[in-house]
Amino acid sequence: MAEWIVDGNNVMGSRPDGWWRDRRGAQRRLVERLEAFASARDEPVTVIFDGRPHDAGGGRRVAVAFARRSGADAADDDVAALVARHPDPASLTVVTSDAALASRVRVAGGEVVGAGAFLRLLDDAE
Repeated sequence: MAEWIVDGNNVMGSRPDGWWRDRRGAQRRLVERLEAFASARDEPVTVIFDGRPHDAGGGRRVAVAFARRSGADAADDDVAALVARHPDPASLTVVTSDAALASRVRVAGGEVVGAGAFLRLLDDAE
């Protein structure tokens, strides 16, 4: 079964829609869109955000996580670790436009889809 891992802040940051004025609200909106996507495709999704943990929704088909540490590349490190320790990394598709993270994912055996292309998939799922 295909699984998706989403670099949440990277996806939010790929569209300048004012998300920075309400980061938590933007995270909740992204999770809602991911729920619709996961339901339509019947594929699990994990989204990892930077920042302090809070209730960003999810739970039905979307697992929501926050980086285990703060600082630069914190969520990227968690995404890369998930791919590296997964028993079947080829079944994973990571959503990010971060070139360094994409390289780490590919080296570990995962696939990568850019944030813009993924947002178009989300648009189609609505």
